[in-house]
Amino acid sequence: MTEPTPAGTDVPPLEFGVGPAYPTSHRSFTDDRAVAGATGATGATGATGTSASGAVDAAPSASPGARPDEPVFAPSPDFSIADGVRDVGMVFMGASTTAGYGDPKGLGWVGRVVARTQHPDLDLTAYNLGVRGNTSGDVVARWSAECHPRWQGRAERRLVLSVGTNDVLTGMTMARSRLNLANVLDEAANSGIGVFVVGLTPTLDPETNRRIESLAEAQADVCARRGVTYVDCYRPLVSHDQWMADVAASPDRVHPGQAGYGLIAWLVLHNGWNDWLSIS
Repeated sequence: MTEPTPAGTDVPPLEFGVGPAYPTSHRSFTDDRAVAGATGATGATGATGTSASGAVDAAPSASPGARPDEPVFAPSPDFSIADGVRDVGMVFMGASTTAGYGDPKGLGWVGRVVARTQHPDLDLTAYNLGVRGNTSGDVVARWSAECHPRWQGRAERRLVLSVGTNDVLTGMTMARSRLNLANVLDEAANSGIGVFVVGLTPTLDPETNRRIESLAEAQADVCARRGVTYVDCYRPLVSHDQWMADVAASPDRVHPGQAGYGLIAWLVLHNGWNDWLSIS
C-alpha cells in the first residue's frame, strides 16, 4: 500500500479515502442503548422521536439497512456553483485536531489545506472553528449559529467537518454519534451547503484505536448514504511510522506535530478535495 506523503509533495492520489471506506464489521464501541426516545445525552432524542436539531428519527425507505435512529434524508437542490470567479465561504468545524493544537508551525492540517486551495477561480474566505474537547454533540449545538454569520454575503457556502475522537473518549454511544453526524449533514444539505468530512486519526493506544476504527466505519457509512465525500484518515495512518513517531514525540502523546498535520493535509488534498470544490 502506498503511504501518504506530507502536504507539499506532488505525488499521485491514494486509492483509499473517499466514500465507503470500511466493511460493515464493527457495530459499536460502547453499550449502544436505544437512542430513539432516550434523554440526558448531549443532543439526545426526545420521546416524540424528534432530535434536538428537529430532524425526524426515521430511516429513509430508500436506504435499506439504514439505522432506525437516523433522520430522513431529503436534500435540497439549492447548492450550485456559479460561473467565473466564485465567492466561497468555507468553515472548518471540529475539535483540537481541526484547531491544529500541538503544531509548532501553528498551521494544523486546516492551514495547510487552505494554503493549497488558492485558485484563480476561487475568492476564498476560510474560517477555522475547531474547539478543543468538542464532541459531535457540541458541534450539533453550535455549528449553525457559528457558521451562518461567516457565510453571510458569500455566494457559495462550504462546510468541512471533522469530529468524533472525543465521542469515543467520553463514552458516547455509536448510535448517538452517528445521529449527530447525520443531523449536521442533512441540515446542511437542506440549507444548500456543500459538506466534506475528514475522518478520525489513530492514537498510540490499541484499545482506543479499536473504538476509533469502529466509529470511522460508521461515519463512512453515514456519508456514503448521503453522497458526502469522506476521507479515511484512520487506515492510512494507523500503521504509518511517521505518524506514530510524531504523535509519540508530542508533549501529550495524543496530538500530532508538524509532520502529522502534514500527513492529514495530504490525505485531504488527494482524496476528493479538488473534485468537491470543482477546481482543477
